[in-house]
Amino acid sequence: MEGRQSITILMADDDDDDCMLAREALAESSFQHELHIVKDGEELMDYLFQREKYANPKNAPLPALILLDLNMPKKDGREALVEIKANPTFKHIPVIVLTTSKAEEDIQLSYSLGANSFIIKPVTFASLVEVMKTIGKYWFDIVELPY
Repeated sequence: MEGRQSITILMADDDDDDCMLAREALAESSFQHELHIVKDGEELMDYLFQREKYANPKNAPLPALILLDLNMPKKDGREALVEIKANPTFKHIPVIVLTTSKAEEDIQLSYSLGANSFIIKPVTFASLVEVMKTIGKYWFDIVELPY
């Protein structure tokens, strides 16, 4: 990862506390990143398509990774995942489902819709920091992504 610029991560989650904890956990990790947060699936798609308040590309750089909650208002994570993976511009972006759901049907469905990983949100901040560090190490140090 050395020599790479800051990595853009897009998090779609309607829970303010989870977003704040994820931001703090990512800050504790060692990789250079820029976190953008959207509150629902519609806003996620507006961000990706650079529509509405994201019309300026400087405010909505293409993410290298999407952290996706399943249960959100307006358009849930499942619907957004279908749209992301059906679009030739976005389908290569790794999508990590990061949710409180432990339901087997959500796990199966997420993978069948093209999710790259399914992670149940940890309950403690220390565990979340560890998850974020692991995500960063795996996706940005180990795996070669198509930039």
